[in-house]
Amino acid sequence: MTMYDQVLDAIALVGAVPERYHWTGGQVDLATYFAMARGVQREDLDATAMEMTKWFDTNYHYIVPEWCAGQRFQLASSKVFDEFVEAQAQHIAAKPVLIGPLSLVLLGKAQNEGLDVLGETLAGVSAVYAQVVARLTALGAKWIQLDEPCPVQDRTPAELAALRSTYELLAAQKGQAKLLVSTSFGSVDESYETLVSLPVDGIGLDFVRGPANYKLLQSYGLAADKLLVAGVVDGRNIWRTNLSETLDLLDAVKTLVPAERLIVAPSCSLMHVPYDAERESGIAPAVRQWLAFAEQKLAEVVTLGQALHAGRATVNQALAESEAVTQSRATSPLVHNAAVQARLAATHALNRVPYIERRQIQAEHLKLPELPTTTIGSFPQTAEVRQARRRFETGQITSQEYDHFIEHSIAEIIARQEQLGLDVLVHGEFERNDMVQYFGEQLSSFAFTQQGWVQSYGSRYVRPPIIYGDVARPRPMTVRWSTYAQSLTTRPVKGMLTGPVTMLNWSFVRDDQSRETTCRQIALALSEEVADLEQAGLRVIQIDEPALREGLPLRQSQWQSYLTWAIACFSLATSGAGSATQIHTHMCYSAFNDIIEAIAELDVDVISLENSRSGGDLLEIFRQTSYDKGIGPGVYDIHSPRIPGVDEIEAMLLATLDVLPPTNVWVNPDCGLKTRSWEEVIPALEHMVAAARQARSALALQV
Repeated sequence: MTMYDQVLDAIALVGAVPERYHWTGGQVDLATYFAMARGVQREDLDATAMEMTKWFDTNYHYIVPEWCAGQRFQLASSKVFDEFVEAQAQHIAAKPVLIGPLSLVLLGKAQNEGLDVLGETLAGVSAVYAQVVARLTALGAKWIQLDEPCPVQDRTPAELAALRSTYELLAAQKGQAKLLVSTSFGSVDESYETLVSLPVDGIGLDFVRGPANYKLLQSYGLAADKLLVAGVVDGRNIWRTNLSETLDLLDAVKTLVPAERLIVAPSCSLMHVPYDAERESGIAPAVRQWLAFAEQKLAEVVTLGQALHAGRATVNQALAESEAVTQSRATSPLVHNAAVQARLAATHALNRVPYIERRQIQAEHLKLPELPTTTIGSFPQTAEVRQARRRFETGQITSQEYDHFIEHSIAEIIARQEQLGLDVLVHGEFERNDMVQYFGEQLSSFAFTQQGWVQSYGSRYVRPPIIYGDVARPRPMTVRWSTYAQSLTTRPVKGMLTGPVTMLNWSFVRDDQSRETTCRQIALALSEEVADLEQAGLRVIQIDEPALREGLPLRQSQWQSYLTWAIACFSLATSGAGSATQIHTHMCYSAFNDIIEAIAELDVDVISLENSRSGGDLLEIFRQTSYDKGIGPGVYDIHSPRIPGVDEIEAMLLATLDVLPPTNVWVNPDCGLKTRSWEEVIPALEHMVAAARQARSALALQV
């Protein structure tokens, strides 16, 4: 368990605390730990949070380690030892699990140009890990698992050499304990031969997202002194395992690795799925029977293990049930909708007129000032908002009473934004429970859990929807509240939609057809919504795609295929918009330098991006490219409770203007304000608007 993030735990373990937190050594205390995660603003210390980004291709966010020249590492956390001792006291044969040292180093960011992270940094981190292994061995650990997911990405010979030298160091400290190096999320490809030759006792491979791992095993084998942990139960999705097919795979693996050296396991940590499908009484039984959450997946692991070692006859009933469920899902009318499939086959995206022409038309219609200010979309979902929604859902208030509450909330936020001086307004999204769930509840073939919480970051948990069949839009989804908000002001109000790629990547998606096909179905539904919003008079529509980068395959050779269909889906969603309608999108907390060309191909009029936590690194991307459309690099971090001053925001804004022309720059926070309090939001936005005005004045003086 972690109090915020597993990578932050590892940062504390090796004492990699950045200087700005004024840590003086010893054990990393909780105040320092949470300052790194969320930032801190006290009389004696004002420090920004560490950067946060996505964990591989998942929706989990991790804190990015900061590596510096001359950095000194030390064993600075007893968490892993305390938890192991606690388990021993309860007679639990626990296996300590840590992020592997190489992955920890590769997931970090060098703060000094030319820093030798594979030399200086990895040597320091590995030395601490050697102490950790030795101490866990002394405490009686039988197995120690080190998760090294980075080998499923493209790795260089130098990185693989560093992997080998690191584990030679750790193996020298393990004593009687056994080391397991576990990979996940894909095939290890060029890393395979190095991995299986490490001086460790077991290797974990993902056979679900990395089916090519079987061919690698077949080609190169596995030494007789090593165990294979075969990840054959999907730890990333929620469908029941086809037990018979999986046993066929295990039988094939068993011809290469004897059963006594073969362990059945999930394909990755089960942190990415909910806890127990049996708790979901609100899901139709016909759909619920197809689902397997963490509890069910562990039962599947046990069943597969029993069949592998004792024979299939010992699990005949489980195999029969699995076959029945598989057939039920394959033939169910809940899954297949011929009308949706036919309409999608007949639909193609339309090309919008060139941006330079749209820009002039939009300027005449919207009449915005230079450096226009806006927010990303949501405003605080206070306890009052959540309570009203809960009372409506449980029948304690009528739909009329709930609608009146939403109307009142929208009217208040429109008035507040006008008072703040924002130029493009939003309706606040008070009626929305989640940026994906809200839409999924109004589309066909989505199911929703009541207890299916999955960690996104820190204490922020989400309940990903389940897409089980063909997707369609029965009726308009957002027109009512967007048009109501626009009726209250003469300033433009953004219609707010979640993009098709994000809805796909933030859901548990059906696995019986391509993700591209499902995404196109969602895009077609959204294109209908865009048309309705435009017809209702909305002239600014934001279609958020924060998960576009998240879905990028882990191997570069597969990037272009994904980006081609992802961009096509976004284009399908927006292609019906007229030239006078300004299309925005928003993205956050991802390495966008990898996909800047793809972002340009989205052909949106304005894009807002997270920039504050990454220290302005994003601006360097635009310094090196010719991006010519509107862009709003976030000027302050909404995931931290600290309130930035006017001068701080203006400095970031002026840094942006040093790279981008003022005619292209928008001023906005780096993400939605849903999770913040009004006490934080109002002064921060006041400072943001004041900073924008000061920057406008500075520009006027330069003319």
